[in-house]
Amino acid sequence: MNKSSPARVAGILAAAVLTALTLAGAANAQATHSQGAAAKAADTVDHVTITTPTRVYEPRRSCASLASLDYSNTTISSATEVAATTSTPAYCDVQASVTNPPAYTDTVNIGVFLPVQDWNGAFEGTGGGGFDGGDPTTPDASALQDGYVTAGTDAGHTGSTGNFALNADGTLNWQEIDDFGYLGIHEMTVLAKAVTAAYYNKAPAYSFFNGCSTGGRQGLIEAQRYPQDYNGIAAGSPAINSNLLRASQIWGFLQMDIANDVLPQCKLDAFNSAAVAACGEKLDGVADGIISDWQHCDFDPRTLIGTVTPCGTITATDAEVVSRIWQGPVDADGHRLWYGLMPGASFTGLDDTVTTGSTTTAAPFSIVTAWYQYWLTQNPNYNWQTMTYQQFLNFYQQSASEFSGLDVTSESSPDLSAFKKDGGKIIMWIGTYDQLVYPLGDLNYFKRVEATFGGAGGGAAQTAQFLRFFMAPGVEHCGGGPGATPVNAFQAVVNWVEDGHAPAQLEGEATNAAGQVDMTRPVCMYPLVARYNGGNPDVARSFSCATSLSPEQLPSS
Repeated sequence: MNKSSPARVAGILAAAVLTALTLAGAANAQATHSQGAAAKAADTVDHVTITTPTRVYEPRRSCASLASLDYSNTTISSATEVAATTSTPAYCDVQASVTNPPAYTDTVNIGVFLPVQDWNGAFEGTGGGGFDGGDPTTPDASALQDGYVTAGTDAGHTGSTGNFALNADGTLNWQEIDDFGYLGIHEMTVLAKAVTAAYYNKAPAYSFFNGCSTGGRQGLIEAQRYPQDYNGIAAGSPAINSNLLRASQIWGFLQMDIANDVLPQCKLDAFNSAAVAACGEKLDGVADGIISDWQHCDFDPRTLIGTVTPCGTITATDAEVVSRIWQGPVDADGHRLWYGLMPGASFTGLDDTVTTGSTTTAAPFSIVTAWYQYWLTQNPNYNWQTMTYQQFLNFYQQSASEFSGLDVTSESSPDLSAFKKDGGKIIMWIGTYDQLVYPLGDLNYFKRVEATFGGAGGGAAQTAQFLRFFMAPGVEHCGGGPGATPVNAFQAVVNWVEDGHAPAQLEGEATNAAGQVDMTRPVCMYPLVARYNGGNPDVARSFSCATSLSPEQLPSS
């Protein structure tokens, strides 16, 4: 057990990482990691396969000896060699914890997992989901299989309820909020690099971050706050601007509550089916349940008034509620506050409606409830059903101000100039049917990044040098849905960093319940869309990334 004085980050870097960098020289590490087994056969960028020699390195000391490492404010509790299994090669499991000044009452648990043989010379940090910071106890199997040192952290708390934000006396626990917001991932990264340098006598030649949802948010905050932590970041469905997102996710419930009209899923499905019919085949020429040209879908829910469904006839009130959900929250003057669901996206992430007989009730997504209970009202017993529209506006403003400007949970800073200057690369993607993180919120962040480099035109070109944003039509949160999920986003960022191949599109795949690939399709870089050129609509070669479609250009499927 080892603890010492403050200045932990500087101490670790000076004692281990910087020393090892001298030993490392200019060697490059080749990685072949991809997101999931299905991606392993599709490591292409712009349809050009990247092949470079694999370099591997071996440990220079025993795993057990890592337990004696001594870093500031850090306790290394164990260092254990784990035998190979059918899913993972043999690895060294280092468990540690970090405390932070001034109180030193928090505990950030960190797990570092190092291949016992055939290390590829690179490091992959991983993130969490929801209010989970990540997993410090179990390594990412695919990362180890591909030769990476990898690491995870709980970011200062266990569980996923969000109650860590609240002290027993009802005040906000800002230390644990900071741990979750930005400190935990940074501390994991610094420690993992130091332990790597000690184990192999060589620091990582490249460091990559791979996360989705909260993990995507964590990757972007790393680029904002600690631009030298990572060379490349794959940020899927990033829950950025999360103070505005979390406050806005109650909007759908509020609209149904105010209208006294809790829509059953049957009616909600009818609205989505009609939107897909109006904006799918008519805009992209393919009847596949996907709105590919999402930028030009202007379906009006009122066209369904009077439609008979198995759960009742659609009313004008029903149509108005859905219209407001798609629109997103607005203030008393009708000005947009944030974004809503995109047409075609499942409503199940917005409201967990339950129908019993003729009665339909709604229960908010648990993260939404936690945000209002623990973060905004500081009242674990707060009942969202008592909320009025004016109270919502007050809560929204509180959320925007109290958790903004600190880069804690908002991650709203678009200034990534330091990350760009250091040569970092980011691939950011989200599905248009994401039911939890609203896609237009991520697009808002991307456009603000472009604006910091000069806006449209020059700003777009400058941003594309280090950050590329991809919209995956028909894909739900972090994957799934009828659309083609990007399967090579991580490998694409590795290729971009190590080989200089910037991706113009990603490889998308849709799989069935048995895990078989039913469809492949290019996932295009914003603002392009996948244009159907004719042929088999289930294969990627029948599409190309192009500007938005017009009816006279559409071939028939």
